[in-house]
Amino acid sequence: MVDDPLDNLDRRILHLLQIDARGASDTSIADETDVTGTTVHNRIQQLEDQGVILGYNPEISYERAGYPMRVLFICSIDLSKRSEMAVKALDVRGVVNVREMLAGEENLHVEVVAEGTSDVKESTEQLDELGLQIMSSNILAEEHIQPWNHFHQEMAGEDAETPSEIGSDEE
Repeated sequence: MVDDPLDNLDRRILHLLQIDARGASDTSIADETDVTGTTVHNRIQQLEDQGVILGYNPEISYERAGYPMRVLFICSIDLSKRSEMAVKALDVRGVVNVREMLAGEENLHVEVVAEGTSDVKESTEQLDELGLQIMSSNILAEEHIQPWNHFHQEMAGEDAETPSEIGSDEE
């Protein structure tokens, strides 16, 4: 891989997609970046082909969808089995996210959504059957997410816009 696989246009496109991937069209991104829609389309295709853009996923309110419980399990597994167990954990009932920690004893974080405690119990049992040692579990109250704005900040000579400023002139 090259030392710097992204140029300023790529960074700007990534930033705008993070803010609103669903609402961002090639044309609207082109308007923000002073290039053509075709250039934007080609750049997005290249970023997808290079594995920089892995997908486009909706942000879901599980509570409003009927799954009011979100539990974060902090697990431990031998580091040599961590990646294999992460993949297997994705098959456990209710698992929506698995994070591998680089090192340490608490090296696998598993997020589960559920309708109630009986579902959480079932997920707990399945994680245990995989051989994961559950160190702790925490009920998640809220999660706050924002786009990583450093793609845009690396652009020389431009003022950084906040997510609320971008697209604020929409009708």
